Amino acid sequence: MSAPFPWAVETAESRLESALQAASGNPAAKAVFTGLLEDRARGQAKAAAGLKTPLSGALVSVKALFDVAGEITTSGTKVLRNDPPAQADAPAIARLDAAGGVFVGLTNMSEFAYSGLGLNPHHGTPQNPAYPGCAPGGSTSGGAVSVALGLCDVAIGSDTGGSLRIPAAFTGITGFKPTQASVPLTGGKPLSDSLDSFGPMAKSVAVCELAWQVMAGRPTVPSSPASARLVIPGNFGFDEIEPQVAEGFEAVVRHMQDKGFDVIRKDLDSMKLYGDVPPWHMTAVESRAHYEDHFQGSPECFDPRVHARMARAAEITAIDYRRTLNRRAEFIAAFREELGGDMLLLPTTPILPPKIDDLADDDTFNRMNLLALRNPTLANIADACSLALPYRHAGNVLSAMLIASGERDDALLACGKAVEEALAAMDRNN
Repeated sequence: MSAPFPWAVETAESRLESALQAASGNPAAKAVFTGLLEDRARGQAKAAAGLKTPLSGALVSVKALFDVAGEITTSGTKVLRNDPPAQADAPAIARLDAAGGVFVGLTNMSEFAYSGLGLNPHHGTPQNPAYPGCAPGGSTSGGAVSVALGLCDVAIGSDTGGSLRIPAAFTGITGFKPTQASVPLTGGKPLSDSLDSFGPMAKSVAVCELAWQVMAGRPTVPSSPASARLVIPGNFGFDEIEPQVAEGFEAVVRHMQDKGFDVIRKDLDSMKLYGDVPPWHMTAVESRAHYEDHFQGSPECFDPRVHARMARAAEITAIDYRRTLNRRAEFIAAFREELGGDMLLLPTTPILPPKIDDLADDDTFNRMNLLALRNPTLANIADACSLALPYRHAGNVLSAMLIASGERDDALLACGKAVEEALAAMDRNN
């Protein structure tokens, strides 16, 4: 097995048993999984020995919104828990199975994937191992913690406004939101047809790249680290930024410039169009279109905060919604033309993980949720691809984000490897 990957077919069974024991017996793993897939995982671990693929023997967690054959796809809710079990794996999940992935369990998440903070009133909230007592980030909360705790090598999740990158940032791992069209959305419970993307989290760009290539049905050929011009937008991403995040980000910029990266600061003209595209129009209307019967018939079974966000669909007309889609299309075209071969460099979130106790207040929850989502949502609205890359500064676990235009996933991952190397050197010097 090549160096970037911490697994091997020879150790798949023993590593799986250790992971299952920790998942069920370690207090730090409480609420990470909504269910373990022990029988299937043991069969996969045995079968991995007969496969000669780079992913063979890797321990994988699967967000609870993906169809997994024989399991009920709950999407972190109560209202879907009596649905019939899935008849087959979602296509992206089936590809991971065929490539030798070992599915440890289904991971907890924000209900219907409709929050950037990762709280779940039905299944509990996973503990953040990087910031004890604080939100793990969402919506792929359990997935991020499964990787951060070393229970899994790869976490498979979704990203509608940052749901792979926010939990990665909050827990100190790597999260990759691919271009939406690269991974099939079939077999995954939707939140927003316009904005949803499926992708991986792991402890390195190389592992995220491999998992994405498998999910996308692409050849598993690793890219070599490669640089690109990095643009820090002067007119987006830095309002209401916490001092620790701002200081850490400026340290990253200085370090990368010292390492020879071409980093510039400039305003983006396309951001003038971005302000006319309210993301909640798409998430509220499109989620209601999928779950309207439950929304009307079982409101008491919902997370009240999720129900309230879905309810906002009634505030806009069909004309408003169509205009939002039109403006988004205009923004996507302008963003791609302006960015070209450059990539954006931003803090993944402008905030540190908030304390869970502070989020009991609805106003505080809503404000922190919007701040957590603000920066990463840009990539979803732009139909772009994006990486969250961890680093440490002044004792804090922080995250830098790269954004490239849509369909430039390979170039983004190659650049991500180069940036990852630079951040690792910065960590060693701290």
